[in-house]
Amino acid sequence: MAHRPTLHSPLAALIKRPPVTVSPESTLRDAVQLMSEHRIGSIIVVEPESGRPIGIFTLRDLLHKVAARSCDLEQMVMAVMSDSGLQMLNWRATVYQAALVMARHGIHHVIVVDAAGKLKGVVSQEDIYELQSGGGKAISGAIRGARDLDGLLAAAEDIRKLARSMLAEGSAAEALTQTISTLNDHLTVRLIELTQQEFALPKVSWTWIAFGSEGRFEQTLSTDQDNGIVFAAPAGQAEATRQAILPFAREVNQRLDRLGFPLCKGNVMAGNPQLCLSLDEWQQRYNQWLRSNSPQALLDATIYFDFRPLYGDESLTDELTAWLKKNVPAATLFLRFMAEMALNVKPPLGGLLRDFSFDDNKEFPHTIDLKTQGTRLFVDAARILALANGVEATSTPERLRAVAKLGKLGRDDVEAIIDGFFFLQQLRLRVQQEGTPMGMANRVDPEQLNELDRFVLKESLKQARKLQSRIQLDYRL
Repeated sequence: MAHRPTLHSPLAALIKRPPVTVSPESTLRDAVQLMSEHRIGSIIVVEPESGRPIGIFTLRDLLHKVAARSCDLEQMVMAVMSDSGLQMLNWRATVYQAALVMARHGIHHVIVVDAAGKLKGVVSQEDIYELQSGGGKAISGAIRGARDLDGLLAAAEDIRKLARSMLAEGSAAEALTQTISTLNDHLTVRLIELTQQEFALPKVSWTWIAFGSEGRFEQTLSTDQDNGIVFAAPAGQAEATRQAILPFAREVNQRLDRLGFPLCKGNVMAGNPQLCLSLDEWQQRYNQWLRSNSPQALLDATIYFDFRPLYGDESLTDELTAWLKKNVPAATLFLRFMAEMALNVKPPLGGLLRDFSFDDNKEFPHTIDLKTQGTRLFVDAARILALANGVEATSTPERLRAVAKLGKLGRDDVEAIIDGFFFLQQLRLRVQQEGTPMGMANRVDPEQLNELDRFVLKESLKQARKLQSRIQLDYRL
């Protein structure tokens, strides 16, 4: 059964029909007639021989470049097409990447091309909004139009309201966490854009990186900051470049805190000099982790293997991802240590006489930690499987699906495992929405659940145990 496209799907999944095109030598009359026949607001100008897009002609161009000037419909379309800012993505890029490009550049569609650069189709903002809650469109527009922090504060509150509304309406955890992550990304991108205008940043390429749950597209209603920066530095100038970037990074961290993303207690933030590094320094850092035999160091490092670019020159993170893909699978001792740590926490399942077991939490007895004893078990196992098999995806479900495609997990098993993960996520979101006391944001008393939820909770934890058994078998632990 085919899956409904999600934000992690390739752009090819959203292309609904062949693109309508004209050649550069076509007349404006022909272009406008085609646009009218197909009821579209833009048409792609394509090189006849290569099939590569070289420009776009829109109704706006018709109004401002033709009607307001010459009204000559016999001139060639290449004379009035727009070729600057033509945003093209490979058809294997994700829907999420397209959404971020649109938000970053304030555009309403991206051109989709194949590996040879040949036009395959067009994906619009409307196509993406169909995958999300209807309220996302208005909030994205408000974020894009924000001119100061006050505008972003209002948008941040709207995101929280939308999340609560979606949860109350019974939205699935996958759709909800993707919507939260996407809108929070748009918010962060706009904040970075506004903040960098106030700083004289060095003339180097740099990228703002998201780590942890944000790096996995798995943010819930209660989440702090996990971010960093990778930059390109001339030989011997990494420290000087870092010192020039840090004041800007710290200001972004402070403003994110004001927007409702608390400062990370572990200081996993771009304003920390140890997380504002050149590409070479990041590679050295990862290399140290790959060679480490300290359990605590590896435990602290896990968050850094769930990263993705949020703003800036993505070629830097592409290089970092390629470096990890090449080096991690060969680091067998590192992967074994990671596997051992992933198995340290067992699903809180009881024996013959009771369904669940409980930890020694004295403040909240008879409760299960849905994060530490639940979703984290899936996250840790999926990370190891992905790193060991050279999978570039960062989200837990996509990692598991990619590993299954490689034949390392059963195709039938993987969807049941993913369903278990998302049930635990949904339960976490419900608990957080109810405004539970500090320390209870991820905890639930099974006795307070209805019979069906208790049953599904137990079955979901069994899926975590099944996934751990796979890791145990792979590493003979």
